[in-house]
Amino acid sequence: MQAQLAIDQSTSATKAVLFDADGRVLHRASCEHLQYYPAPGLVEHDADEIWRNVLASSAAVLAKAPAAVTSLRCVSIANQRETVVVFDRRTGHPLLPAIVWQCRRGDPLCAAQRDLGRNASVLSRTGLPIDGYFSASKLQWIVRNVPDIAERLVSGEALCGTIDTYLVYRLTGGAVFATDHTNASRTLLYNLHTHRWDDELCEWWQVPRRALAGILASDAHFGETDLGGLLPSTVPICGVLGDSQAALFSQRCLETGSAKVTFGTGSSILVNTGSQLPRPSTNTLAALAWVRGEQPVFAVEGLINSSAATLSWLRSQLGILDDIADAERIAREVGDAGSVYLVPAFSGLGAPHWRDDARAAIVGLTAHSDRRHLVRAALESIAYQLRDVIDAMRAETGLELPELRADGGPTTNGLLMQFVADLLRVSLRVTVGSDSAASGAALMGALGTGAAGSAAEFNMPGDEVVYRPRMTAARAQARYAGWQRAVSQVLYGASNT
Repeated sequence: MQAQLAIDQSTSATKAVLFDADGRVLHRASCEHLQYYPAPGLVEHDADEIWRNVLASSAAVLAKAPAAVTSLRCVSIANQRETVVVFDRRTGHPLLPAIVWQCRRGDPLCAAQRDLGRNASVLSRTGLPIDGYFSASKLQWIVRNVPDIAERLVSGEALCGTIDTYLVYRLTGGAVFATDHTNASRTLLYNLHTHRWDDELCEWWQVPRRALAGILASDAHFGETDLGGLLPSTVPICGVLGDSQAALFSQRCLETGSAKVTFGTGSSILVNTGSQLPRPSTNTLAALAWVRGEQPVFAVEGLINSSAATLSWLRSQLGILDDIADAERIAREVGDAGSVYLVPAFSGLGAPHWRDDARAAIVGLTAHSDRRHLVRAALESIAYQLRDVIDAMRAETGLELPELRADGGPTTNGLLMQFVADLLRVSLRVTVGSDSAASGAALMGALGTGAAGSAAEFNMPGDEVVYRPRMTAARAQARYAGWQRAVSQVLYGASNT
């Protein structure tokens, strides 16, 4: 039985998905990892736990299909993007906790770079604003605050990279130190014009050039692996890209103007712009969708820092949800959130505001408000943030974007999906299932190994549910105007609203 394994390493869990030769899901297994918050604004993962979960989830799916152990054609990887790991060159073991994309420890370093007048230059080269969301300031923080690690990075005893780099290194037993272009482009160290690490950016962020991985196309071969001894012989690693780009590829957003949103801990909205590198903007990002062979495909991207993370906060921090799955039922008990708006700037506001100093707020509470209104406001905040980003994209690209594809865990919430369609005035095509990122990586791997000649030969990630606007345009605009007032209070103070 010909099969293909994809590892989807996300912010909250590591999932292994086994596909058959035609791209149909055979089995899946998932292992959650702990989230560490050592101080306000700081977020870390145990990279060694992530590695163990890669092996555990892979072992679980292979145990369900023993024939696949001897017929696996390749292993593919989709991963959380801006999170960084520093690891030992000799052993591959992490030397520090992974610093997660949500972590804001680099904010003062970003402010210092902006004070030096570098934002325009960084934006023009990388397509990204100077912001602690991205990898460079996290690495600079390590260099400045952990002298022993800084010395080892300079000497070459230690290496650094995004999660894909770390996993490839461990999967190949240290034989391959490489990343793909989509992940490299999330670091603030990669030049979108030359498709290489930018030496001056590395100097500005104090990241030793020798500590950075080689950069390969997403469909390249990233060495061979036996999955830590799970396989009797090695197979290629092929199909490596950031999880949001993998979902774009899986959703077959292959034409200019096609767009998707991946709802997760945060959310990413990508619009394919083909061979055209988008104009740098302070509102949205210029991004690489993928590189196949020597051919880059570009995209415009908007990032929302807190989507499902807002619901996790209601459950874990406030205790008003026993289970995130209860959110839809509770929210449906009220017609809307009333005057209540939750602005979830727990780690700042992303696109199009890019305010790392913003902090979360609940606006518009009255004596009538109860937990149902707060839960509904939390759900609606996901749609409002998406509207902010889509409006900016429409203005900057001139594209109408009448249709949007969607995937990710929160898409199971029908109330939220309908509200998104209402607010954005789009047809929202929701993929049933949660394997889009894994499917995209597997499809890239199938193309890279020659197992598939085109995307059409690989199955779509699942059936679709289509949501179309039901709410009147006037009511949708009134709700959105209330959100804009709430955001204005968070950003500028109530006196300016």
